[in-house]
Amino acid sequence: MTRSSHRDRSLEELERDCWPAPSAGDTRLLTTAHALRRRPIGELTVEDMRLLIGQDIGLPHLLPLAVEVLRENPMAEGHMYEGDLLSAVLTRNPSVWAEFSGLGPEIRGFVSKLTDLPPDLQQKVERFLVQ
Repeated sequence: MTRSSHRDRSLEELERDCWPAPSAGDTRLLTTAHALRRRPIGELTVEDMRLLIGQDIGLPHLLPLAVEVLRENPMAEGHMYEGDLLSAVLTRNPSVWAEFSGLGPEIRGFVSKLTDLPPDLQQKVERFLVQ
């Protein structure tokens, strides 16, 4: 059973790590991430995954789900811009891909075939491919 097969469980349940409740002074980003960690991962939207992955939260569980989405639609978008989920995935620290060795080659396979990307996203693809 792969980690992403636990779609009915939250990151808190999967990681067995309960963050303390957000305080009044916490940023909206932190408050949102906290709430998303309590939602079953199978209910997370592209935007939810983009936000969490961009903050390096729940990567063992979310990267496989993100790759499923990107396999079907590499330009899937949350609330920022077309391809923002791909951008979040590609810009993770290169050491992440050593831990998720099966995902890196799969991502390389489909991003190397993408054409007509916006310049910023093209640069991220190129940097990812040379890692």
